[in-house]
Amino acid sequence: MAANDKNTNLSGLTDQEAREVHGYFMQLMIVFIGIAVIAHLLMWMWRPWIGG
Repeated sequence: MAANDKNTNLSGLTDQEAREVHGYFMQLMIVFIGIAVIAHLLMWMWRPWIGG
């Protein structure tokens, strides 16, 4: 690699790009977990599987 190459990470992304991708990933993970929690609560309200 050339000494002035901006892509120094193994992924080929710059640090700024990697932080941006990580931010999007974290947002999507939080949304997914939120939907899963809501779905589990609604399912439990319909048919409780513990202590019913």
